[in-house]
Amino acid sequence: MSETSEQVISGLEGVLACESSVAFIDGNIPELSYRGYNIHDIAETLTYEQVVYLLWHGELPTPPELQAFSADLAARRSIPSAVVDVLRLMPPSSHPMAGLRTAVSLLGTLDPKAEDNSPADLRRKAADLTAKIPTIVAAQVRLQTGQPLIEPDPTLSLASNYYYMVTGKQPDSTITRTIDTSLLLYAEHETNASTFACRVVVGTESDYYSAVVAGIGAIKGPLHGGAIDEVMKMFLEIDLPERAGAYIDQALAARRKIPGFGHRVYRAGDARAPHLKTMAQRLAESMGDRKWFTIATTVEQRMREAKGIIANVDYYAALVLYHLGFPLNMFTNFVASARISGWSAHIFEQYANNRLIRPRALYTGHRNRQLPAGYR
Repeated sequence: MSETSEQVISGLEGVLACESSVAFIDGNIPELSYRGYNIHDIAETLTYEQVVYLLWHGELPTPPELQAFSADLAARRSIPSAVVDVLRLMPPSSHPMAGLRTAVSLLGTLDPKAEDNSPADLRRKAADLTAKIPTIVAAQVRLQTGQPLIEPDPTLSLASNYYYMVTGKQPDSTITRTIDTSLLLYAEHETNASTFACRVVVGTESDYYSAVVAGIGAIKGPLHGGAIDEVMKMFLEIDLPERAGAYIDQALAARRKIPGFGHRVYRAGDARAPHLKTMAQRLAESMGDRKWFTIATTVEQRMREAKGIIANVDYYAALVLYHLGFPLNMFTNFVASARISGWSAHIFEQYANNRLIRPRALYTGHRNRQLPAGYR
């Protein structure tokens, strides 16, 4: 490295690491699109299966293609008994994302074609995990809450079945639409930390499961997917709508970080957040419980007035998942169950046009040190 090129870009912010046709973000508008379709046009109209197909194939499915694709995913939902046994062995103190990471790794060891990186088999593996991860997460919820596991129902859509496996109840149209919207909004988000981790692993020509496990490890972190866990904790701590304003004023005075606000890329607001706010309001009204939504909107307004900061995707998603029956420590697992589709789309791209990802570091340590006489 020459001295003129030795410039560190902290966090690789703004660095273009690859070419991709999967998703586009313009944080100044803000804009998010999947394969050219604006998120505002698809968030409350398409199903998650349609979006997965779009991300993987580049085009929306025809009705026959969607029927075949959805049926294939539904047929793959059941998980091996060995995975259930491992989930039962997880100590209560362990992080649910660690359990998900372990379960996916185990699925890789059980797959006799785990090392086959051909395009056709990569799609098979992606379909398998897209179908199975919701089953794993639902099993984690049921085990944590001491309830019997519920087998997937292949007659239900992915969103409806997800809710059924978690709660044991048949969802109404509002709940199904909410889950579809939540899943597809989290499905893909360009080269975020977890997606980049997947690409780095693929860059070494390792296997699909290793890449996904790397993605799970990255999204687990509190500066990435793990941030969602703290939002609902804040709402529960506030407890009453009339306490929200004072809570935020005190937190800001103490220089405490308020979860659910700010984003590395979006400067003019998160393009996904308005849709989750709509979903949260609909759920609150359908369930006859507006308390948490009122707290959320009060906090949001206070943050806008005090700091000029707009809520990100995690803010109202936390409220949505709470209403849907997911325990607080399972929110990130839900996010991962959605993001598997986007990870897979980027994994396909990386395998198809691969080069080892190997950046350099600007060395700041000693050089030319002499070994002391006693060590020679």
